[in-house]
Amino acid sequence: MLYLIGIGLGDEKDISLNALNVLKNCDFVYLENYTSKLFFDVEKFEYLIGKKIILADRDLVENKDQIVNNALNKTVAFLVKGDVFSATTHSDLFLRAKEKGVLVKIIHNSSILTAVGDTGLSLYKFGKVASIPFDNKNVKTPITIFLDNHKLKMHTLFLLDLSPKEETYMNFKEAIKYLVDLCPQIKNSTQIIVCGALGTEDSIIKYGEINDLLNIEINIYPQCIIIPAELHFMEEEMLNSFKV
Repeated sequence: MLYLIGIGLGDEKDISLNALNVLKNCDFVYLENYTSKLFFDVEKFEYLIGKKIILADRDLVENKDQIVNNALNKTVAFLVKGDVFSATTHSDLFLRAKEKGVLVKIIHNSSILTAVGDTGLSLYKFGKVASIPFDNKNVKTPITIFLDNHKLKMHTLFLLDLSPKEETYMNFKEAIKYLVDLCPQIKNSTQIIVCGALGTEDSIIKYGEINDLLNIEINIYPQCIIIPAELHFMEEEMLNSFKV
């Protein structure tokens, strides 16, 4: 049996009661630690569930069969920051387990795709999500996604790159430079939303023109940027509460 469990965006207390009960009866508990930043002490989490946690890097999850093989005759949990399928690597684990005849169950939680609702923007009006990588020279996909969403009058969420193992996170100012340099439609007067550590107790949301946002500092991660499309009056009223 393999449980794929979302643990939310905040600390260890974000885990659901359902997940907590499952974890207390697992033989192996893996925690994926390469797609997002953890906002809790692993030892505290171990104390909460009464189990030792195995930190799983990308190589262990994607290139080795340890997790799936253990699930053939034991009860295994794979913990994911945010929600379970927020990264495609977890879909691959699901499929490999199914191919070997392992029973897989999913326990969901909040993710960045729902936490953006904290800005006041309607989730129904978000288009395709774009990711801006550290190495973005000649990378045009995020711009293409934005332009496609813009034509459809939909908001665009940009996820900024991160490497939790090295504690390296892209700052919104780096992402803004990339966007302005490559996309003439994005100007210094364009109004955007900048978010830090959404879904946590320390989350930050700032709204305003790029010119104004470049004058502030946000040093909490991970960060994301939203370029809104045409706003409903309620969306605008909410955003104005975060205006710089």
